[in-house]
Amino acid sequence: MEIFQPWHLIIVALVAVLLFGGRKLPELGKGLGEGLRGFKEGMKGITDDAKADVKPADAVHTVTPTPKVEETPK
Repeated sequence: MEIFQPWHLIIVALVAVLLFGGRKLPELGKGLGEGLRGFKEGMKGITDDAKADVKPADAVHTVTPTPKVEETPK
């Protein structure tokens, strides 16, 4: 059994028309589209910034501890 069958989408569309009315649906769709577009651009900017900040030399950074020098008693 699939989650989204065609009759599920028809029921969701009918409920949306009943709740918001026919005049508000295009405005809601436009707002949703603009919001998704802004989200995608924001995520693209984050991933581009992260790629620009990482340099190959910085990607692998190992720290080797300095050896302890024990003093011999005199």
